[in-house]
Amino acid sequence: MDWQLLFLSFGTIFLSELGDKSQLATLSLSGSSAAPKYVFIGSAAALLVASSLGVWLGDSISILAPTRLLKAIGAALFAFMAMRLFMSDSSNFS
Repeated sequence: MDWQLLFLSFGTIFLSELGDKSQLATLSLSGSSAAPKYVFIGSAAALLVASSLGVWLGDSISILAPTRLLKAIGAALFAFMAMRLFMSDSSNFS
């Protein structure tokens, strides 16, 4: 078992999920629910399915394209999103 990869993926996903809209939706649903354990089961299952889809797509795409190209595309997409955030009109946030 590749423990380094396991902890790297756990840490990356855990930190990126903190405070995002899915966590806020789960917080809202569990706060207004009489059975928060079902909210937990539903949200955990949704994250599992979404992560499984990501792993499956990543594995499938990696067969067609080299890893270096996939990393470059991912980096370019993140840079594009960051530039859009930095260059967005600040009047949208007030």
